[in-house]
Amino acid sequence: MILRMENQTPRVIAYYLPQFHPIPENDSWWGKGFTEWTNVGKAKPLFKGHYQPRVPADLGYYDLRLPDVRERQAEMAREAGIEGFCYWHYWFAGKRLLERPFNEVLESGKPDFPFCLAWANESWTGVWNNDHNRILLKQTYPGIEDYREHFYANLKAFRDKRYIRIDGRLAFVVYKPLNLPEPRVFIDEWNRLAVENDLKGFYFVAVSVNAAADMDRILKMGFDAVNSNRMLDAQVSISKAGRILKGISRKFFSGKLTLTKYDYADIISNWVKVADSHERVIPSILPNWDNSPRSGRKATIIYNSTPQLFEKHLSELLRVVSGKEHKLLFLKSWNEWAEGNYVEPDIKYGTQYLEILKKHLRK
Repeated sequence: MILRMENQTPRVIAYYLPQFHPIPENDSWWGKGFTEWTNVGKAKPLFKGHYQPRVPADLGYYDLRLPDVRERQAEMAREAGIEGFCYWHYWFAGKRLLERPFNEVLESGKPDFPFCLAWANESWTGVWNNDHNRILLKQTYPGIEDYREHFYANLKAFRDKRYIRIDGRLAFVVYKPLNLPEPRVFIDEWNRLAVENDLKGFYFVAVSVNAAADMDRILKMGFDAVNSNRMLDAQVSISKAGRILKGISRKFFSGKLTLTKYDYADIISNWVKVADSHERVIPSILPNWDNSPRSGRKATIIYNSTPQLFEKHLSELLRVVSGKEHKLLFLKSWNEWAEGNYVEPDIKYGTQYLEILKKHLRK
């Protein structure tokens, strides 16, 4: 397998959701056979022109237990110029969820496609069935012994030749860095264990919805970089500019105004901030967002995303990172279908989003 050289440009890593297969916990919480497709398939339009339901094309309503599906995903991503997948990883003080697809990738050695891990360190709620206040599994941080157990549970992955490295170190993403009660202890212990196991340590990346405000604090915790997920920040910018469309659909749910929608053109126009040019900030590429399959009328919806606008968005982000040493970008996401946040082919646009990526990433 040939990996990109560290100083080549650009490097795009795609977040990957392993939720598309049944697990006992979801069977118990939501009914037999529940997966992400359950909500995707039953989604309804909530206003005129609302693109729902979203229907997958080339890969269909796939099951990630099938090796052929995982191979085809990797082929598509590789052809589009994506460097690798960043698999969402769930660790609850020793308990893991949705681990089967990644474990099978690890054990089989296939697909031969780079990967890294992102710890989704937040409690599991009823979000997948519009029940946000229901706590299904609480995220806890028992301390250093748990950090060690967590490290060794993933050591085989860290030793894998496919694992993505930055500056020779293992890329590892933490979704909620500010939730860690002792981030420096966690980071130092994992780096110590890495060296003890003949690895060069970690390149820790923290996700932030406001890198400008959080960057200094996060870097002082010991993180090496901040992945800026700017959707919330972009919404605030639109609101301050008075540009929220007058046609917002609003319905009463539990006595509150809930459904909010934004035009994709407005979002991408307010996406890039000064902080994104910082060497230690890794911007995010956003193809779209619509979490109404999960959240119903409590959803935030970005509409009117097109391949043409996506190309404009991508081009600007590539320009932002062009002068950086690592020229890294995270694609949010490869396959978050219930959040309308994917580049896999659907019946409306086919492979056009992937073709845009290929056009700019495989020059």
